[in-house]
Amino acid sequence: MATPFLSTANSFLSPSLASPTSPSPHSSSSSLAFPQPFRTARKLPNLCRACSDSSSSTGSHDVVTSRRSLALCLITGLAFSSLPNADITASSANAAILEADEDDELMEKVKQDRKRRIERQGVLNSAKKETGYLQDVVYNLSKVGQAIENSDLSAAGSVLGKGTDTDWVQKANVAFAKLSSGPEEKTEVDTFNSSLASLISSVVGNDIESSKVAFYASASAFEKWTTLTGIITQLKGI
Repeated sequence: MATPFLSTANSFLSPSLASPTSPSPHSSSSSLAFPQPFRTARKLPNLCRACSDSSSSTGSHDVVTSRRSLALCLITGLAFSSLPNADITASSANAAILEADEDDELMEKVKQDRKRRIERQGVLNSAKKETGYLQDVVYNLSKVGQAIENSDLSAAGSVLGKGTDTDWVQKANVAFAKLSSGPEEKTEVDTFNSSLASLISSVVGNDIESSKVAFYASASAFEKWTTLTGIITQLKGI
C-alpha cells in the first residue's frame, strides 16, 4: 500500500421581512369592512385559479412555468385593484417573470452539466487499462517521495530513471491523453511532465533541495489532474 505522496510533498514546504384597523366596539360583526388591500387579496385566488387551470391544461408541471404563471396572475389581479402600491407590486411581478426566464437558462445549463458528467463517467468506466497506468504513477511517486524524504536520491533515481522515457511515465501520458478533455486538465499534464523532468534532473544532479521542490510540483499537478478528471475516486493512495 502506497503512502499518500502529496502529504509527503507537503512536509517539504511546511514552515514551522399594520394589522387591519380594529373594529369599533359598537359595530356588529356583519358590518366588518376589510381595507382595500384585503378585499383585493380575496379576489386574487379566483383569478389565479383561472390562470392555473389554463396552464394545467397544457399538461406542464415545470417549476419555472408555474412561477411565470403566478407572476402573470398577480399582474391580472392588480389590473382590477386600486391598491396604492399597485405600480410597485406590478414591477415586482414583472421582475419575477424576468427571473423565471433566467431560470430557464439555468435549467438548461444544469441539464448540459449533467449530460457532460454522464459522458465523463462513461469514459472513466471504460478506461480500466489507463486507470492501471495511473495507479502505477501513484505507487512510483510514493516511492520517490519516501526516498527523497530519507535523502536517498539513489533510490529515487532507480524509480525515476535517467529521463521521461521510462515505461511508467510513457504509459501515464497515454492515460493523460485519453482522459484529458479540457484546457485546464491539459495544463496540469504539461505541468506534471515539466516538473517531473526537473525532478529527474535534480535527482541525477544529487540536489536534494531542488528534488523536494520538483517532487512537490509534480505530485500537486498530478493530484489536481486526477481531481479535474474525476479519476481520483478510482485510485488508491492519493
